[in-house]
Amino acid sequence: MCILPFFAKVLRISTSILAWYTKYKRDLPWRHTRDPYKIWLSEVMLQQTRVQQGLPYYEEFVSAFPTITDFANADEQQILTMWQGLGYYSRARNMHTAAKQVVENHAGIFPQDYTAIKALKGVGDYTAAAIASFAFDLPYPVIDGNVYRVVSRLFNICEPINKPVGHKAVYEAVTSIFDTHRPALFNQAIMEFGALQCTPKKPKCEECPLQSKCAAYELDKVAELPFKEGRTKVKSITHTYLVIHYRETTFIEQRKAGIWQNLHQFPLIEEALNRQEVIEACKQLIDNEIPLTLGDKFKTTHLLSHRKISAHFYNIYVDIKPLFLKSNIFETLLADIGTKYPTSVLIQKYLNQAKEDDK
Repeated sequence: MCILPFFAKVLRISTSILAWYTKYKRDLPWRHTRDPYKIWLSEVMLQQTRVQQGLPYYEEFVSAFPTITDFANADEQQILTMWQGLGYYSRARNMHTAAKQVVENHAGIFPQDYTAIKALKGVGDYTAAAIASFAFDLPYPVIDGNVYRVVSRLFNICEPINKPVGHKAVYEAVTSIFDTHRPALFNQAIMEFGALQCTPKKPKCEECPLQSKCAAYELDKVAELPFKEGRTKVKSITHTYLVIHYRETTFIEQRKAGIWQNLHQFPLIEEALNRQEVIEACKQLIDNEIPLTLGDKFKTTHLLSHRKISAHFYNIYVDIKPLFLKSNIFETLLADIGTKYPTSVLIQKYLNQAKEDDK
């Protein structure tokens, strides 16, 4: 581990971070509870989501499902509908499964043991440590992206944090400054410090209480840390959606696999099609011979962590109700997509545009 002889300077790091936290921490609802279910919900929601975006979702879920038993007994389609906009829908599905595990295997009482918490569906090291620490004050350091950044800079950790060697280096560094007597408070403080003070871009180094203890600042390496080896290769793909309009209705299908599993979408062809090919694709889906009128097209781009989707929504109009060869395609009102039938942010982009066009 590429760490300078810095140990004498870090003795008061914990005290400095806690003092900063007392002065600058945000007032967030999950910081006023020891309910492991609500803490768990906040952690799952915020794993890939900014606090400002995730807060209204958290409040809506707590209102709709005040206890873990309520959440376990909820309908998955209702959960996915309420989750729309957060993305990473597997988080919601895994949490629903885990809630059922708590109800079935623990009589609805959230386990207080770290190992038992981690055994729940979708709960990894980070989430288990967060629940154990914040709900039960157990001495487990919570290491999220903010902590990786703060500690990498403080200790000049040069190893890639997305590799085991980097994980180990950061864990050892966090352990050296971890306050075992106040684990929940320390974890909240260092995470908040990374979110507000030691930010990814334009960190507030000149007014940082840890400036004199920060190796990266002393070596002018703040912008270089933390270091990640390689980047996720983003693949460009094209989606062609067939938006078939019959009177006041349209037709959708439920996706059975992938990141949008169990969400609803218009019939999809996962390739680029020209206008004539769109008509032919529709004919291959429809069992009865009916006239098809091809209207305008809505085009948008949707970015995922590993995909760049160029999406083309073709509006197709029919005067005779189509009979589909695929049994999973069914009729619905356009207004029911995203409300009665949960859908992805990508499909929602088309729906928003359709609303604008109708004004």
